[in-house]
Amino acid sequence: MTAGSHSRAAAARVIVAVAADGKSLSAVLPDAQAGLESERDRSLLAALSYGSIRWYPRLAALVDGMLDRPLKTNDKDVLALMIVGLFQLLHTRIPAHAAVSATVGATRVLGKTWARGLVNAVLRRFQRERVARIAAADQDETSLWAHPQWLIDAIRDDWPAAWQQILAANNSEPPMWIRVATRVESRDSYQQRLDAALGTGTQVSPWAGDAIRLDVPAGVAELPGFDAGVVSVQDAGAQLAADLLDAEPGMSVLDACAAPGGKTAHMLQRAGGNLRVTAIDLSAGRLERVAENLRRVSSEAHLLQADATRPESWWDGLAFDRILLDAPCTASGVIRRHPDIKLLRQPGDIAAMALLQRRLLDALWPLLRPGGRMVYCTCSVFLEENEKNIAAFVAATADARVEPSPIPFAQPPWQPTPHGFQILPGDADMDGFYYACLTRNGEPG
Repeated sequence: MTAGSHSRAAAARVIVAVAADGKSLSAVLPDAQAGLESERDRSLLAALSYGSIRWYPRLAALVDGMLDRPLKTNDKDVLALMIVGLFQLLHTRIPAHAAVSATVGATRVLGKTWARGLVNAVLRRFQRERVARIAAADQDETSLWAHPQWLIDAIRDDWPAAWQQILAANNSEPPMWIRVATRVESRDSYQQRLDAALGTGTQVSPWAGDAIRLDVPAGVAELPGFDAGVVSVQDAGAQLAADLLDAEPGMSVLDACAAPGGKTAHMLQRAGGNLRVTAIDLSAGRLERVAENLRRVSSEAHLLQADATRPESWWDGLAFDRILLDAPCTASGVIRRHPDIKLLRQPGDIAAMALLQRRLLDALWPLLRPGGRMVYCTCSVFLEENEKNIAAFVAATADARVEPSPIPFAQPPWQPTPHGFQILPGDADMDGFYYACLTRNGEPG
């Protein structure tokens, strides 16, 4: 059996679990990696899985065009294996002969030796007819942009001047951003240490004051001070939440929907830990991730497993100075990091999420003291979840007013909106985020 066949077979199984069974890539990949012996094979599996799912709509169309008849329902793994093969031929530097040989060899690992000839024939045919096959695939919008048609249409409707930019960014490899605990060490000092340790290159963000982007992604074990909490992995767009919240030492803060805890840790680090933070999440498992993140950065918060739409079941009646509502959303702004979103989301999810977000806004607003600030954010690009939602809330809420950003941005690389601002995927190399700052009218009580 060709070396690397086990990695290809494992990738095929991961793709079936996501594309056919509706499971998230982050949920199935770790178990699949645990079944491989070497770190090299585990890394290859991750690359093949992420890449094949990122380009799935296009790769599946290419495979379908080369099959004489559809495969049987119980042969989804064979289809997935051919997608893995095409991904290697189109998007990796793996020599074509090695990619084909290892992918064909994976049929034995899958227990589908009958498909050996079929997989070989399809991959060889693509090599011969590559130019014509790609030209044909480019005639179909779904294949051309590697997104389902409903998602293309929804993005184009909301962003008619930027939809192609968004789709292209969704198909790109995400950069690695880190966040420096600048109360412990200055960003400039840490950048110097990091450059010396990695020997590659880094860039600071002019928009997020604690953010550094690595030219070449690295494992957390390679980041100096990671275990001690000096540095964390977090997109620069997500880091803006702490700046916008602007929680001062001694304040009481509610972090609603707090998992996985990156924003919780950031606000605490910014205030030197001198905040009374209540962090809630509906999931006990996700709340444990918050606890793990806080332990690593030596910060503390009051953690509650609770439903943020039902504060009467957990709120003690003491108003908060700040509320961060990092609302559940379609995550349409972070597709480049989570390409399975293309396959898992459905057209009705936008309206469903918008409804949940409005329920959260209505439920949490009374918990904010007069004069206090709420920062609403999502990692979505859809107006229904973002600008339209906040506009409707402000119109219906007498004591809510839009607050100008507390950060003095000069020529920001994102889209200003009447009630906030929208970062589109790839803007200044950040993920897609929407932010709105709201103040509750009235004198502090």
